[in-house]
Amino acid sequence: MNKTDLIEGMAENAGISKAAAKKALDSLLGNIEGTLKQGNRVSLVGFGSWSVSQRAARDGRNPQTGETIKIQAKNVVKFKAGSELSSSVN
Repeated sequence: MNKTDLIEGMAENAGISKAAAKKALDSLLGNIEGTLKQGNRVSLVGFGSWSVSQRAARDGRNPQTGETIKIQAKNVVKFKAGSELSSSVN
């Protein structure tokens, strides 16, 4: 499923237009992104939670040349599925 499929499904299930569904999805994603940028956690009970974690700088290796390279530290987004989502998949 891609974003277009998700918008179509949301519009159909909620009985709203595709434009309204797109606006709602964009708002949801924007709010999640903004909260994570601030370093906060987003939690939807039963569905899951997103959080930001820091990955430390480390040494890596170029697979073509074997040369050692420095990989910079960065923030990564993590998602942990909630119990309801996990049980519905299994």
